[in-house]
Amino acid sequence: MYAIFEDGSRQYRVSEGDVVRLDYREAEVGTQLEFPRVLLYQKDQDTQIGQPLLDGARIVADVVAHPSTKLYIQHFRRRKNYRRLKGHRQPYTQVQIRWILLKGQEPPPPSEEPETNAEDQEEEEEQETEGAEGEETGEK
Repeated sequence: MYAIFEDGSRQYRVSEGDVVRLDYREAEVGTQLEFPRVLLYQKDQDTQIGQPLLDGARIVADVVAHPSTKLYIQHFRRRKNYRRLKGHRQPYTQVQIRWILLKGQEPPPPSEEPETNAEDQEEEEEQETEGAEGEETGEK
């Protein structure tokens, strides 16, 4: 399953779980972003092509990091005593694609681990200590 979406003036082909570098946007790490401009969706033999966009389709992603790479531009002319060095750092926003959703679909709720009571935790600790004591006495 994959989709093609448009962000800014670029198009990206993504699947669920992919990590993509986009143009920089001010969003904190861990924030969810939504991209509503989906151009194409394909799953197995089911292909949907928007004209120009798929109605109601969207891509949900989480911000992972804000990396940047530095490029060095160097000019040199031999025998002329001419050397120039410039640097440029381009910021990006790195996102991980969580869900590709079609019209009417909602992302699944975050999985919550069942909470254990304080009494249950105490009982587990007692059982662990009893088992450890029994092992020590059996070895002697």
